[in-house]
Amino acid sequence: MRTVLLRLHVPGKTASDVYQTLADFERYPELSDAVRSVAVTEVSQNRTVSQWEVTFRAGLLRWTEEDTLDPSALTITFHQLEGDIAVFDGFWQCVDAAQGSEVLFCATLDMGIPSLADALEPIAARTLTDNIVSIVRGLVGGAELIASDVAVPAPAPARLGSAS
Repeated sequence: MRTVLLRLHVPGKTASDVYQTLADFERYPELSDAVRSVAVTEVSQNRTVSQWEVTFRAGLLRWTEEDTLDPSALTITFHQLEGDIAVFDGFWQCVDAAQGSEVLFCATLDMGIPSLADALEPIAARTLTDNIVSIVRGLVGGAELIASDVAVPAPAPARLGSAS
């Protein structure tokens, strides 16, 4: 089992505004290339059930999750009910910060294949990190990843023409 913890800075937007955008799951596919589809199948006062289809490396990952929304704390807690991996649970939290807000994302995942966990889970954690950053940027604009417990490689330097 692996835990992914991310912190992103969102300049110029309040935590409340960012939370409202994050809580609107059905808009994710139109605002983020990483999310193929989201169908909210149940809605009650502070709880939803939704079906997700997300790009995962060269394929798709599908699951159904239950979300508990707490607008006063600006948190969304999610728990996978069924899906392609064994465990996918976690939370989002939005907090006001200097010159904008921050989004905290934490998820625990277990691919469900113990013999391959050492090989698969780091790849899954890295892909999840990439997808969450892509999702937040797609939803709220210029978000910057400021902390991660997953190694994030630096962008490759621009190549200058070779001298012959």
